[in-house]
Amino acid sequence: MFNLQKVFRVASRVEPLLKQFSSSNTSEYAGYSFELNDTQRKIYELAKEFAKEEIIPVAAKHDETGEYPSNIIRKAWELGITNSAVPEHCGGMGHGTLECCLIEDALNWGCSGIASACLSSELGQCPVILTGTKEQQKKYLGRLIEEPLQAAYAVTEPGAGSDVSGVKTKAEKKGDEYILNGQKMWITNGGVANWYFVLARTNPDTKAPASKAFTGFIVERDFPGVQPGRKENMMGQRAATIHGITFEDVRIPKENVLSSEGAGFKIAMQVFDKTRPAVGAISTGIAQRCLDEARKYATERKTFGVPIIQHQAVAFILADMAIGIETARLAWMKAAWDVEHGKRNSYMAAIAKCHASEVANKCAADAVQIFGGNGFNKEYPVEKLMRDAKILQIYEGTSQIQRMIISKLLLDETKDNVLPDIPL
Repeated sequence: MFNLQKVFRVASRVEPLLKQFSSSNTSEYAGYSFELNDTQRKIYELAKEFAKEEIIPVAAKHDETGEYPSNIIRKAWELGITNSAVPEHCGGMGHGTLECCLIEDALNWGCSGIASACLSSELGQCPVILTGTKEQQKKYLGRLIEEPLQAAYAVTEPGAGSDVSGVKTKAEKKGDEYILNGQKMWITNGGVANWYFVLARTNPDTKAPASKAFTGFIVERDFPGVQPGRKENMMGQRAATIHGITFEDVRIPKENVLSSEGAGFKIAMQVFDKTRPAVGAISTGIAQRCLDEARKYATERKTFGVPIIQHQAVAFILADMAIGIETARLAWMKAAWDVEHGKRNSYMAAIAKCHASEVANKCAADAVQIFGGNGFNKEYPVEKLMRDAKILQIYEGTSQIQRMIISKLLLDETKDNVLPDIPL
């Protein structure tokens, strides 16, 4: 396997004109291209090869045991597959949303639990990449390049999930520090992260608007008072490590405030616009694996003397799976293109996340159906795919929340500044 850092360094010199679809090109004249450039193709091929050689052979074991895949994470880090959005001035490759989504698609095709363990750090990194000072970025993103360390995104709470404005964790300013108290829940990498992005209420006025009530902080795992809880026993994506975290009188230096006091809610919303396309890519990776497994099985399994793929009832299921996957992939690519070209993409990000996650769940259920009784057996891969897919309709905003966002934007008086001028 080649190293992604080497590929990127060469490509950055010889391919600047090929990135029409690339997230690194923000020219207003850059049109659509449905062909990846050489760099993007190599990124995807490397990640797909890694999934085939390193992830798939051990996926079932990690799903069964829930063991955290530390050795696989280190290999991915050594190849440059992880931390791909970290800016170049911090030692990273500075990839944009499209390139990151390609990696998500490929690794989740292998196993979404292991992929989550490898790549969820990028969710925690995103607020620092978007709004951190150069000093904050070098300190906290740079260390992830130097060692295979992890970051985590700590927003969800026992009583605040899709309703981010319901966050109860509080940070009270005292001198040059903030004192943090509260609980977070369902935090991926919560037990292994070196540092967290934490959203906390800093305005004690309960009537203050969300846009001014919350602040984003960088909180180190080693700060006294940070207490990760037990690893949760999850239905799917079991190789990932999910924890609750308690913060008890944690002292945070003012230098660890992101952007400014009161800007936390806006940061969280900006992050979702960047990461919801990635959930779309996670979804198409899982859905594509479902189609690949179902098609292979349908060509081998025979009934009434012929492979079941020759029965129209089965063939049409496969066709519908393909239709869903291709349209879902186009949706997240459009959402990724929008955000990297300076367009507000809340509308397309919600569409991509909602549509792709539902496609993944339908493809998983259809794959189990095609496998029949074998699909209900752990000896075959599709029941795991079905369990892994379900969370996609829940995290980073449920499918119902995505529909709320889409419908609100459709009805918004300023929709002309939000929605595309033409249906693409």
